[in-house]
Amino acid sequence: MVTRAVRVALTFVMIMAGIGVGTLATAGTAHADGCYTWSRTLSQGASGADVTQLQIRLGGYPGYGSVLAVDGVFGPATTAAVKRFQTAYGLTADGIAGPATFSRLYALQDDDCTPVHFSYSELNDCNTTWSGGAVSAATAKANALRTMWKLEALRHALGDQPITVTSGFRSRACNDAVGGASDSRHLYGDAADLGAGPHSLCTLAKQARNHGFNGILGPGYPGHDDHTHTDHRAARFWSAPTCGI
Repeated sequence: MVTRAVRVALTFVMIMAGIGVGTLATAGTAHADGCYTWSRTLSQGASGADVTQLQIRLGGYPGYGSVLAVDGVFGPATTAAVKRFQTAYGLTADGIAGPATFSRLYALQDDDCTPVHFSYSELNDCNTTWSGGAVSAATAKANALRTMWKLEALRHALGDQPITVTSGFRSRACNDAVGGASDSRHLYGDAADLGAGPHSLCTLAKQARNHGFNGILGPGYPGHDDHTHTDHRAARFWSAPTCGI
């Protein structure tokens, strides 16, 4: 199996060498490893499972106060998200997901499709099965994956410094044990509590507004003075009064 370091090095060499589109797309198969490989260039008007996979990874680039739908349809919002991602990583911002964009995504993901700086275990210190929450284990785990890609975008926007996740998925038993709300988003697997570190809790809360989180709770909101909570609930609810949110 090709290691992540080798994958990244190969990606860089191929891009710098200017290898043609067809060749680079084929080479992408070798260093996508156990995760996912795109077999075609995607642009506005495309649809399918490959668009869905792209949208999951670009969930952190919807723009301020927005959420990118994961619906398998490459519309204007996905085009805009691709452009933001491309700009963030120094690529040509044309809104077309082709070899250069895919190569950057390959370099950012591990073999289980999680982003390189986050892991399933980090988003679940409750159990190993993802069961016992408000949704099926498969749904909770899928929600956590979407959260991790949003956190990866947040991390990159804040200078690629570490972000500490203090709580992720919880079963009902785990949620009760920590005194969580009965309808906590942690039960759905789509929530992550972030602790202070290189960045203050307010910095995390403010920046999270740009990365697809409908739920943001932080300092000044009851019970949240020691962490910033993020989730992707259905409707926006932001409250961190100490931070001006």
